[in-house]
Amino acid sequence: MWSGRSSFTSLVVGVFVVYVVHTCWVMYGIVYTRPCSGDANCIQPYLARRPKLQLSVYTTTRSHLGAENNIDLVLNVEDFDVESKFERTVNVSVPKKTRNNGTLYAYIFLHHAGVLPWHDGKQVHLVSPLTTYMVPKPEEINLLTGESDTQQIEAEKKPTSALDEPVSHWRPRLALNVMADNFVFDGSSLPADVHRYMKMIQLGKTVHYLPILFIDQLSNRVKDLMVINRSTTELPLTVSYDKVSLGRLRFWIHMQDAVYSLQQFGFSEKDADEVKGIFVDTNLYFLALTFFVAAFHLWKVKKALKMTIFWRGLMPEFQFGTYSESERKTEEYDTQAMKYLSYLLYPLCVGGAVYSLLNIKYKSWYSWLINSFVNGVYAFGFLFMLPQLFVNYKLKSVAHLPWKAFTYKAFNTFIDDVFAFIITMPTSHRLACFRDDVVFLVYLYQRWLYPVDKRRVNEFGESYEEKATRAPHTD
Repeated sequence: MWSGRSSFTSLVVGVFVVYVVHTCWVMYGIVYTRPCSGDANCIQPYLARRPKLQLSVYTTTRSHLGAENNIDLVLNVEDFDVESKFERTVNVSVPKKTRNNGTLYAYIFLHHAGVLPWHDGKQVHLVSPLTTYMVPKPEEINLLTGESDTQQIEAEKKPTSALDEPVSHWRPRLALNVMADNFVFDGSSLPADVHRYMKMIQLGKTVHYLPILFIDQLSNRVKDLMVINRSTTELPLTVSYDKVSLGRLRFWIHMQDAVYSLQQFGFSEKDADEVKGIFVDTNLYFLALTFFVAAFHLWKVKKALKMTIFWRGLMPEFQFGTYSESERKTEEYDTQAMKYLSYLLYPLCVGGAVYSLLNIKYKSWYSWLINSFVNGVYAFGFLFMLPQLFVNYKLKSVAHLPWKAFTYKAFNTFIDDVFAFIITMPTSHRLACFRDDVVFLVYLYQRWLYPVDKRRVNEFGESYEEKATRAPHTD
């Protein structure tokens, strides 16, 4: 008969397995599309006929294009090759309406060469806003001298109420993709995510889908936005193109839908931008590896504080043990280490705060104060990791750690490094992710240098021998 504790552990393991299997199945369903197996009800790619295409990009202040009036041609790529990657920067004229806190849209047409887009019945097009509304970022200044990078603070020229109002910002990048796979779809099981980007035509007895044009909105980052003011007459726009596979296209569609859903739930564009950074700034294969690592990271069980959990039905009971003589000695060395380290870290934290005040620009005193406190938290987090190394040095031994627990410790130590490379974060926080790496490497050296003492209680609250098998080293 299993105990309540074993049943609970089995339940956790079961839920974890179901989660991993479900994640793998969902990812497989996103990137894999079943092709058409027969001739009936198949939808053929129009690109397989090798049409001569042209790419045209227009700008206008209207979100719906009814005619060819009041539009500006900003990019025209004749003899457009779906397989050829390119990137071009053009200057876009900013209309007066846009300069007065208005909007501007880009119309991207993929059509037959030599034919105007609105005269081509086989053209495909998409619309993308080139502007977005955000509250301007406050300019950073030196809090002691009041100097800024530009030596002129525009905020002083504006009323206080205008500082909190959203203004129009320019998106300087337009990333385009065309699905280049000559994939034959099954008309009876079209993927819903791709279907909304498809345009069908009938050629004889066969149904074809026109080239699937896609705009990568994830590449538009908040850090690249430019404020549009009334004196702005031209702004640069970098138009990039690259082909995309069907699997990657479907994955990108799902990611963009997820970011859009976050914004619908009330997330600001800046908050959604943090999520964008995970997908845009990270290799897709490395990102997939991180997802699986994160799944295994959910499975963590620790023993600490000499605490034992007993289950009486659905109610847990906690029992705390007492400390032995060796444990009291360890606690004494731990306290001694904390005292010595505090002599070093207190001046470093204060000195770092003063240095940043003198040499680094901040938005306000509150910003400087929060930054100083955060750096202090990182420093003391590192301090709390070091006493164990000092205890090992004083006792000239290390506690016994089974290989399974040692493997878990190594995996848990370096897992944060993976996330440090894919998540947008301040430099100080990224460096803090490597604190336990340094401590673990020193611990490995101590494990090689000192003998293993099975009497010592390790960090998991376990001791493997009640009696000493050898005399302890003297300091």
